[in-house]
Amino acid sequence: MKNFILYSTDHCHLCELAETLLVAQLDAQLHTVDVVDIADDDLLLARYGIRIPVLINTGSKHELQWPFDEIALKLFVDK
Repeated sequence: MKNFILYSTDHCHLCELAETLLVAQLDAQLHTVDVVDIADDDLLLARYGIRIPVLINTGSKHELQWPFDEIALKLFVDK
């Protein structure tokens, strides 16, 4: 199973688009995604504040930054 973190925040329309894409494209039996609100952590806010949404592979630590589509997501997840 591959695990991911989606750095996001409330009322972010791009984050909502990313979440919708993840739900549609990822298999819940093969992938987990934890959504982390960066507004709750000053360090995360400083690091990702203007880059969200950002998807992190927790194993490899690779990042996929917005904008991404189905193809980019599939390539990222299949790495």
